[in-house]
Amino acid sequence: MSPHERRAALRLAALAVAVGALFALVALTGGLSSERVRDALDGAGWVGPLAFILVSSALTVAMFPGPLLAGASGLLFGTAVGAPTAIVAATAGACAAFLLSRHVGARAVHQLSGRRVSALQDWIAARGFLAVLYARILPLTPYNFVNYAAGLTRVPFIAFAGATLIGCAPRAVAYSALGGNLNDLGSPAALAAFGLLSVMALGSVPFVVRDVRRSGSGAGSSSPDARSAAPR
Repeated sequence: MSPHERRAALRLAALAVAVGALFALVALTGGLSSERVRDALDGAGWVGPLAFILVSSALTVAMFPGPLLAGASGLLFGTAVGAPTAIVAATAGACAAFLLSRHVGARAVHQLSGRRVSALQDWIAARGFLAVLYARILPLTPYNFVNYAAGLTRVPFIAFAGATLIGCAPRAVAYSALGGNLNDLGSPAALAAFGLLSVMALGSVPFVVRDVRRSGSGAGSSSPDARSAAPR
């Protein structure tokens, strides 16, 4: 391994250690609790949603589970205010994690990438908005991992932010509605939230698979292997 490659590997290791340390700090101090977030902001008045966005964004960078934060937003502010607050908070936190990852690790990944990885990078960059959007709407895709992984690719920041805003909105609304109706999960709002989550889980997979297959079959001369050969 050359000196440049060693430095690149060290930068990626430093990023992983920093993120792990943030997560451990929040976990060991008892921060991984939606009740703690709720209690800290309860009674804050009109500044509550703004404070929540700041706290939630920081916790997202520290790999805090997004559904808990969205649920806490609904529990604190009700669905009408909690849902848009959760959407803004989730998007802001994701963008912060993306920028941290890109600043620290993107160049290192480029230096360590072989031909196949570079080809994959090109394909993802070409599909930037849709690639992130699909990662947001597919069930069981780790939201916080996508934030950092996307930062290591060549996906434009604007495309990442827009796809995140659109992709995270339905689940943020659903979890906020569940949080706002925690004492009555049989209410129309809670049932609608369960329905929305079910539709996303069942309906997104075939749609994404069909679109990815269509894009792959029509790649032609603009395939990732062809693009990876172009000088940069």
